[in-house]
Amino acid sequence: MNLGLSGRRALVMGASRGLGKSIAEALAAEGAHVAICARDAERLAVVAAGVGATAIPCDLSVDGAAAAAVADAEQRLGGLDILIVNTGGPPGAGFESITDGMWRGAFEGLWMSAVGAIRAALPSMRRQRHGRIIVITSIAAKESVPNLMLSNSLRAGLHGLVNALSKEVASDQITVNALMPGYQLTERLVELNIDEAKISATIPAGRIGDPKDFAAIAAFLVSDQANYITGQAICVDGGALNSI
Repeated sequence: MNLGLSGRRALVMGASRGLGKSIAEALAAEGAHVAICARDAERLAVVAAGVGATAIPCDLSVDGAAAAAVADAEQRLGGLDILIVNTGGPPGAGFESITDGMWRGAFEGLWMSAVGAIRAALPSMRRQRHGRIIVITSIAAKESVPNLMLSNSLRAGLHGLVNALSKEVASDQITVNALMPGYQLTERLVELNIDEAKISATIPAGRIGDPKDFAAIAAFLVSDQANYITGQAICVDGGALNSI
């Protein structure tokens, strides 16, 4: 299937590794012009060279950094058709151990970086009457995960943002959706030395997800064929989510 992405201009945030990297690879393989951003400039440069992407080093937890990355991508790519909002998750903690500073830090890194990037990308998307925005969240947005109070709280709010925003921009042919990964075999999971067999046994599909499978769904959602899908939160987890 030709997804119609040849020549489209995309910014993938948090793309020096993991799901962001896989999405950048999938979009580039479909012929899109891709910019990627992350805080580790050295690793980002290596990934960009391998993907054939433009590297934009930035720390998304810094106020204004996400908007600046979007502006940089627009300038270097000649515009922007696709925005993939993807940031690292906040640290695990229970409610009573979370300080005000931790709440503010998680809010800035997870919430305000998404708001800043989307706000910066919308004007040009409205002018060209075309745009695709995906916010990468987590199954924690629909089914709380023990000891992930910050993620459980803020990611659920992002789904409200996605749905409400989708209604405001639909008439400009801009779609806004969320993608929720379950367990995916990323570098982070490998570093955590998880028991892959034990986790796989809890997933109806019988295995941990391949990031390439997740990236394929992202590539479809930003395609011409997905122009009537907006305001949705789609789970890619092998059936692990229990909620409906």
